[in-house]
Amino acid sequence: MRFAVSLLMFICVASLIGTVLQQNQAPNTYIDRFGPFWFAVFDKFSIWHVYNSWWFLLIMSFLVVSTTLCVLRNAPKMLRDAQSFREYVRANSLRSFHHRVETDSDLAPQMLQERTQAWLRAHGYRFKVRREEDAVMVAAKKGSANRLGYIFAHTAIVIICLGGLLDSELPIRLQVWLGGKVPITENMLISDVPASGRLPAANPSFRANMLVPEGGSSSTGIVAVDNGVLVQPLPFTLKLDKFMVDYYSTGMPSSFKSQVQVTDPATGKSFERVIEVNEPLRYKGVTVYQSSFDDGGSKLMLTGYPLVGASGNAFPVDGKVGDGTKIEPASGQGAAPLNVQFTGLRVINVENMGGDEPPQPKGLMDHVASVTGSAGGARNENLRNVGPSVQYRITDSEGQSHEYTTYMLPMLLDGVTVFLSGVRESEAQPYRYLRIPADEHNSVAEFAALRAALWDPALVQAAAGRFAAKNATSDMQQPLLEKAARGALESFRQSGFEGIIDRVPEQDREKVLGFAVPMIQLCLTELRDIVRERAGDEPLQYDGPKALAAEKWVQTALLALANLPSYPAPVLMTLKSYDQVEASVFQVARSPGKNTVYLGALLLVVGVFSMFYIRDRRIWIWIKKREGGSSVLAAMTSQRRTLDFNHEFERFKEAFRRLST
Repeated sequence: MRFAVSLLMFICVASLIGTVLQQNQAPNTYIDRFGPFWFAVFDKFSIWHVYNSWWFLLIMSFLVVSTTLCVLRNAPKMLRDAQSFREYVRANSLRSFHHRVETDSDLAPQMLQERTQAWLRAHGYRFKVRREEDAVMVAAKKGSANRLGYIFAHTAIVIICLGGLLDSELPIRLQVWLGGKVPITENMLISDVPASGRLPAANPSFRANMLVPEGGSSSTGIVAVDNGVLVQPLPFTLKLDKFMVDYYSTGMPSSFKSQVQVTDPATGKSFERVIEVNEPLRYKGVTVYQSSFDDGGSKLMLTGYPLVGASGNAFPVDGKVGDGTKIEPASGQGAAPLNVQFTGLRVINVENMGGDEPPQPKGLMDHVASVTGSAGGARNENLRNVGPSVQYRITDSEGQSHEYTTYMLPMLLDGVTVFLSGVRESEAQPYRYLRIPADEHNSVAEFAALRAALWDPALVQAAAGRFAAKNATSDMQQPLLEKAARGALESFRQSGFEGIIDRVPEQDREKVLGFAVPMIQLCLTELRDIVRERAGDEPLQYDGPKALAAEKWVQTALLALANLPSYPAPVLMTLKSYDQVEASVFQVARSPGKNTVYLGALLLVVGVFSMFYIRDRRIWIWIKKREGGSSVLAAMTSQRRTLDFNHEFERFKEAFRRLST
């Protein structure tokens, strides 16, 4: 039993870890928090899903068996002892009690017995009388329910552990181990899942997830098991009529709820219900919780701009969140098609625009967690809704993959209106942003044309010639300056600023950049003018109120072009329009152990209260006839001889002496 108590304390510590540490998250979340070394160590003990780990379930099973055996062995003895008055105690045995009193009385034995019984009855004692020839034994007791406290407390541990086992993954794992169920690890339609991948509809306990888009319906949940999933049929069909979400000024959801229609296939009857956080739907023993929300397959219309080659022609890209497509941004150059997987659409992005730092999009769980109200704090006047953004992943022919996020609308940063396109290798890293200046039509078309012109040797030659003609101090210097400008533009196009200083000694790099960067900026200004002339646009004004704006545009374009060689995608995609489809994520559960745990908790409260606040006390009074009266011997005992018990015995002794006179 001491070993079982030690295991119970171990379970308490493990439960504390499971409560503090958020469970069932993606591995990258824990790697970012603890590092790869400690992640590998903690993963051995499965603390990411501690309540369903094999060792946790094994310990709980041992506690159930051990404590059950303990209760079965000791409960009958405790019950018999609680019912027994122990009236056959011998008088000589009473003299060995520490709390005893012995006296002689002038009262007759019958009179003294009646007085004693009246006092016991008035103080809540039950008693039993055993008579002998010239003596009588009165055995009394009070607080026998104390014994029930031990039984209730130990039984409560068994019941609570049984409830925990019922609501754990143990019933499903038993079906996998013994029932022939095989988790599905491949992508397939639910209708194609074989019988070995489906749990029975009468499954006693499960906890599954279900994603339902607006206008869609589902009658199955997905149960995650190890590295695969099992399909759990539900006793009803859930249709999402409408998903509703309200936001704080911070952009975090203040509440979200789902208006659903529930249809019972057995009767054909249906009813409507609203499910929201902390207000689940309960029907046919299954509880449906509003867990979170996601995209339900929004349609996306994007525009792609090549970032490689002399072609700057935009091309349309249509997609759907959750689906993929192939694009060929550099057709005619032998480039392999790119695989694009659209992963998300954020319609609202509220960011702090008080500084000049680009935003970092928040994850879905950050949005969901804000429903508790923590996001509705002090108002920040710098918060702005910067508009929709689209997230996608591009994988090249070699299997290299990167995540991208692109904002639909331009935003003002450092005094320049720019479009932001972020890239990162994984979710564990922050986005690195490419700032692309917006033209007068609030698009990236002019930047795309300037980038394409930088790949055209004839246009580069023309821009270098114009730069040399304007800045050469003599006819002999002009060809040299033109050649230097053309070479600088070609190196800049291929490798950015690194291409210019790659072969320059380190001590001379700052001097070279101090000369090359202004030259490249002036050449880009000339190249921009050439591009605008060919497109039939109005020439730019380089003096007057618009001169500063034109200069900042070229400076921003210069930095964007310098970063393009490190931008891993050969195409830039901007969001043109979208047709949003919301989806609600529900958690569906059948948890018969919940009521079992409630019952165990009630028994535990009753048991602990009985053990600590109900004291078992016993009194024996031996009355023997003597000449001229009676001789009396009384003893009192209790399981816990505390200071209160000593005071109670003193009161009993004083009352007993009064009764004897």
